[in-house]
Amino acid sequence: MIYKIRNSNIETRNKNKIQNSNVQNDLGFRASNFGFSSSEYILNLIDTPGHVDFNYEVSRSLQACEGALLVVDATQGVQAQTLANLILARKLNLVIIPIINKIDLPNAQIPETTRQLEEIGFDKKDIILISAKTGLNIEHILQAIIERIPPPHGEPVEPLRALIFSSQYDTHKGVVCYVRVVDGEINAKQKLHFLISGAVIEPIEIGYFIPKMRLTDHLFNGEVGYIATGLKDVSLAKVGDTITIQSQSKLVKPASPAGRLVKLDQLGDASVSVKSISDNRVTPLPGYKEPKPMVFLGLFPINSDEYPQVREALGKLRLSDSAFNFRPISSLALGNGFHCGFLGLLHAEVVQERLSREFNLSLLATAPSVEYKIKLKNPKSQIPNSNQ
Repeated sequence: MIYKIRNSNIETRNKNKIQNSNVQNDLGFRASNFGFSSSEYILNLIDTPGHVDFNYEVSRSLQACEGALLVVDATQGVQAQTLANLILARKLNLVIIPIINKIDLPNAQIPETTRQLEEIGFDKKDIILISAKTGLNIEHILQAIIERIPPPHGEPVEPLRALIFSSQYDTHKGVVCYVRVVDGEINAKQKLHFLISGAVIEPIEIGYFIPKMRLTDHLFNGEVGYIATGLKDVSLAKVGDTITIQSQSKLVKPASPAGRLVKLDQLGDASVSVKSISDNRVTPLPGYKEPKPMVFLGLFPINSDEYPQVREALGKLRLSDSAFNFRPISSLALGNGFHCGFLGLLHAEVVQERLSREFNLSLLATAPSVEYKIKLKNPKSQIPNSNQ
């Protein structure tokens, strides 16, 4: 559907063509940003997989949006993952546009799928019937987005609050954070403060997507863009953190029991410092609930000399996929490696494939396992280690 929107010659009320950024890997998952150039409308569309293993990615995307497109396959109807994602969107009070796709297929069950959507609270007149393959009715989606979904909310004159909803690592620019400006504005010449991690940075550059990264001096309230932080430590730019403007004080107080005062230039990197997360003027945004891994397996480098590279690769990969976690482990048979947690088997497979293709690493994976509870006769319960 996103591909057809990109390639179709659609005219909206402002008669401007769409531009977009589109990145897809070989596993079929795509992230897209769309904008209208020279237009009164600027749209940012995030395309997320609907599979249950990527539920955390969906929840992150929803918190950066005002609305959602609920796409249902006409040959399969409403499924469990459809309901799960719908519940997430309704909890955030988003405007939801129901769409039935693949209506061109001979086995499409359009009346049945329409009835199922009505049963979960949608009006029949609001449902859009499309075929992403042929492009049928694709133009109605953009019209519905503009007419039904409200503009971003927030206070342009309030102190800056920007939500990090995704990030990636660049060799030259360090951690590049994708942000949604909720309140205030970002100025490229100001020092920025990460409220949760405590980092303070001077941005290398800021910009927005139309479709590629384009530099700008300001990001205003309601806009989506990126910040090249220059950070080399990926743990300082966590997804869900809130970015605000750092005060002009030369001394900062770390959040530590000792309460020791440190100068910003005593921390090794002149552009990075650690600051107390308490700020009386700015309240952090809600952020994201930490996901709970359900499937665990061990990853060990086939070549033991690659252990540092594997550790660095896992840290960088977690920037864009914070739903998985890892910790170092050691095995007598396999040597040093990492115990990794995932949301499901498909999630584990995708992460292993990305480590191989993006970082050129050869890894040995152990058999998947899950946490389990044993009820003892005494009676007591315990949760043993998943490796036992």
